[in-house]
Amino acid sequence: MKNFSWRLTILGIVLTAAIVYLIPTFVPDMWPRKQINLGLDLQGGMHLVLEVDTEKAVVGTLERVTQEIRDSLKSERLRHGKLELQGQAVLLSIPSDQDAGVNSLLDREFPDLRLASRTQDGDVVTLKLDLPDKETEHIKTLAVAQAIETIRNRIDQFGVSEPDIRNQGEKQILIQLPGIKDTQRAKHLIGRTAQLEFKLLDEINSPQDYVDKTPPPGTELLWEVKMDPNTRREVKTPFLVKKGALLTGAYLTDAKVQIDSQYNEPYVSINFDRKGARIFEKITAENVKKRLAIVLDQNVHSAPVIQEKISGGEARITGNFTPEEARDLAIVLRAGALPAPVKVMEERTVGPSLGADSIRQGLFSMIVGSILVVVFMVVYYNMSGVIADVALVLNIILIAAGLAAFQATLTMPGIAGIILTIGMAVDANVLVFERIREELRIGKTQHSAVSAGYERATLTIMDANVTTLIAALVLFQFGTGPVKGFAVTLCLGVIASLFTALFVTRIIFDYLLVHRRVKRISI
Repeated sequence: MKNFSWRLTILGIVLTAAIVYLIPTFVPDMWPRKQINLGLDLQGGMHLVLEVDTEKAVVGTLERVTQEIRDSLKSERLRHGKLELQGQAVLLSIPSDQDAGVNSLLDREFPDLRLASRTQDGDVVTLKLDLPDKETEHIKTLAVAQAIETIRNRIDQFGVSEPDIRNQGEKQILIQLPGIKDTQRAKHLIGRTAQLEFKLLDEINSPQDYVDKTPPPGTELLWEVKMDPNTRREVKTPFLVKKGALLTGAYLTDAKVQIDSQYNEPYVSINFDRKGARIFEKITAENVKKRLAIVLDQNVHSAPVIQEKISGGEARITGNFTPEEARDLAIVLRAGALPAPVKVMEERTVGPSLGADSIRQGLFSMIVGSILVVVFMVVYYNMSGVIADVALVLNIILIAAGLAAFQATLTMPGIAGIILTIGMAVDANVLVFERIREELRIGKTQHSAVSAGYERATLTIMDANVTTLIAALVLFQFGTGPVKGFAVTLCLGVIASLFTALFVTRIIFDYLLVHRRVKRISI
């Protein structure tokens, strides 16, 4: 009696928890819980395959190294001639009398650089420096990993539930965003490099003179693109800026949208860390009355005149933003810049209507399968079949509750996993019922036959389900996409079927035989 009450209490707790987790799926505002997440194939959304330009990541590293070499040569007061990046190599020309000092500097400060070649023409020595193959591969691998992490941060802040972001091949990234409606905005948010730089303007030369020809050495021509509010046309303004970035977005700690009290327009307020604040203060102190361009992805957003030294590590980015554009810019700045540009290799959008059709067909197949199983059990096992059917319904409820509790994503293969679980759950009951029949044939009482049936079938059922669970866990760990969706529901289904087949049906039999004192089981 005491054992029965304890088992009934456990069943009550499990059922209550299942209902609590399931209610939000059917009545969204009733509990502060999330609904069951539907995958891309069920609720529609966007499928993207991006390719990271890993070669640009290597070039970007060499550009930073080139600037560091220039700064080191200046600080050591070593004379040099040409210092430039050519492909994936740094070319450095030095007078022959500076050779020993420069080589000592390179060995000390840049041990990772490889000396590809050394040529001498009279008194001029030209060194060709590059990165070893192993270091190049490391930079490429790291670029893909950083891109995945940055994209994941951006999507998390964008508010997409259960995104699927993972590596595909050497330099491709697979992204699935279920339920996304504004696909263009999402694609723009994901694909922006978001490289923020602060550069001084070349105020000696006129940018108009270099629109159709090569800018002076050490400068580049960039454009500011604004939308004219009256004509709604793009207005492009050229700026001649110095190539070296005085400060980058690497020092950002925060970026948020604020409203300009004077013009009532949104802008993005940015904050630097302690080191970035010191650099920014130094830049503004040394360049009072000069113009500083705020450049994002090679586009000038503004180029204000520095009126005085700015301390505190705060700045603002303006540019006639809409509230949505300002919010997206703040998201990408907070999430950080991509280490290299990305290119869309594959794009596919699944419409909500197609997802609804998938749900309808999946549910229809599940209902048809369940009805056939229910009818078979009632016909073959009579009243005991009804008990198995009650356990089957509870099994489906527990699987759905598990999906909601763990915030797992239900996909079309996941529905297939549920249908498979329906058959597996009944299979466990079939084993128990056949054992009970055997015990009844040899003359045992009803209660003894049920007890012996469960005791002798339990080990077999456990063996079969545990091996299936191990296979499902392996699929979940190493599978991707549809395979993983199938594994999720299969894992939940195996656990639920063990609970219902060995625990729930036993409670019902004990209730009928002990409490209701049923003389004969219909089996």
